[in-house]
Amino acid sequence: MDFLVTKPCDAIRHLDGIASEFATTRRFRIHYLRSGPDQGEAVVFLHGNGASSTWWEETMIALPPAFRAIAPDLRGYGLSDRSALIDATRGVQDWVDDLYALLDSLSVDRFHLVGHSLGGLTSWSVMADSRASGRLCTVTVVAPGPPCGFGGVHGESGLPNNPDFAGSGGGLVHPRFVKLLAKRVRSGIDPFSPRAVMNRLFWKSPFRPAREEDFLTAMLQMHLGPNQYPGDSVPSTHWPGVAPGRFGPVNAISPKYNCDLARAVLAAKEKPPVLFVIGADDLPISDNSLSDPGMQGKLGLRPGWPGDAVFPPQPLRSQLNAFLRDYEQYGGRVTPAEFPDCGHSPFVEKPLRFQELLAGLIATAAGR
Repeated sequence: MDFLVTKPCDAIRHLDGIASEFATTRRFRIHYLRSGPDQGEAVVFLHGNGASSTWWEETMIALPPAFRAIAPDLRGYGLSDRSALIDATRGVQDWVDDLYALLDSLSVDRFHLVGHSLGGLTSWSVMADSRASGRLCTVTVVAPGPPCGFGGVHGESGLPNNPDFAGSGGGLVHPRFVKLLAKRVRSGIDPFSPRAVMNRLFWKSPFRPAREEDFLTAMLQMHLGPNQYPGDSVPSTHWPGVAPGRFGPVNAISPKYNCDLARAVLAAKEKPPVLFVIGADDLPISDNSLSDPGMQGKLGLRPGWPGDAVFPPQPLRSQLNAFLRDYEQYGGRVTPAEFPDCGHSPFVEKPLRFQELLAGLIATAAGR
């Protein structure tokens, strides 16, 4: 698979006020962006799949002046150590452990957490971790994956369609998309090109971000390979014929490895206030998600779909709503915010409204 060998990508042009740094932690060498005063109260940003820390730059420099921003490139993404693999059998825990190792290396005690998409799913696990006690002040999740994970499940609680969780994991990713990623194709002509996929799924057309080229570069910096993105897979006798493997980010978000996460969050002693932000027209996080194999099968995009009775589309939005209701019943506080005329990236598409909501949450929690 020679096409998985990539060359270094073009450099990203950071906004004024953003510093690019590396930290060697007890786990690995991680790249991160920072802004704001060194002694300010920390706001930590976790990016989504196909992205990197650079997606948060506009939000970072818009924080109130008393706060500092820290945005790492998660394991498997950006400029962080490419030799560090993701052990998907731990679910999203590698990213959680990496985060706490980074915060410890930077002597960060208390922090606010903001996570988008895959970073939002990881945020649930940060909340469930015992190290959050006394440290985690607030949580903002933006179009997050539900705590049950992504792919091959049904119902509000995320029950598996098949015992091996077929229909989730690295085998779902289209090989042409991976091939064009590895070739660093910047054109958007091919519908499977990185640019076309980004513009189709990450925001509502006809919106195009001012930093589109830098966001595309971030996508092209994903760490590729059989044990990196998209990850390995195993054959399955169940539709669509593949089940999750052991490595890589897409396997790490499989329900196979995150089935106890919702219970762990609800059982946590401390429950920080949660701001839940989502676009009204989000395509990936929806009850009819175009990224979901069940929905793809229903639309005729995946052959052999066995029907709703066997493999229905995953109701991602309903799963999130049900979990957030449970979180409130267990003593947590949730502030929902749905942005009209907005897709999967509200902080990019509607930045001023998002910045206002985030600033209000962290300032209130900090007593300002």
